[in-house]
Amino acid sequence: MHATQMPTHDDPLDVETFARPEQQRRYIAAMNRIAAERRAGEPARVYVSAAPQTMTDTNWQRWLTCITEGLPSGVELLHYRSAFEERPYDWDALVDDLDGLVIIGKPKRLGSRVHVLGPVARLELRSLVAKRPVLLWTHNMGLVPVIDCKSQVMTPPEAPRLKLIAPKRWDRGSATLRAAMNALRPEGDGDVGLESDQATVTHFTAPFAVPR
Repeated sequence: MHATQMPTHDDPLDVETFARPEQQRRYIAAMNRIAAERRAGEPARVYVSAAPQTMTDTNWQRWLTCITEGLPSGVELLHYRSAFEERPYDWDALVDDLDGLVIIGKPKRLGSRVHVLGPVARLELRSLVAKRPVLLWTHNMGLVPVIDCKSQVMTPPEAPRLKLIAPKRWDRGSATLRAAMNALRPEGDGDVGLESDQATVTHFTAPFAVPR
């Protein structure tokens, strides 16, 4: 497991993860518990959260393919069009049936590690981040667990957005990503157990709450 690295050369993004060791430990334990509880042969359902302009982009299908290739074999991908094609958007009716979430934010610029999520994506993230694998998808780094990203709630307060910053020295072999992938496989053999479910919920959701 990677410990949080101190920034070098005065670059606050020059780290392998923004998560503290304790955050990583709890996250890996949570993912291992999910993996241990998954039934053999049970396909995982992962929702891809993306803005309307992202889904109408000519690269949309290619991006979905990249996400699929980055996830374990057999994962079923859902998104707004497939999940709500014949019914109004109702996240509360869908969320309990999901096993994971992939967020596609708006990059600050091409190749940037800074991604901005709209109000809807932020709420979708908050509803699952303490319960299931939640990953940020970036064009140049692939899938990054949100736990490893730096987060900042943005204005306006009545419809807050969320800025996620992926670490500059992100390692695709990280223990947090391996744990997230294990939680999405039909079978898992990770460690089971968390010290406190309520403590974990507060621990994971706090960075994405609107400051009071």
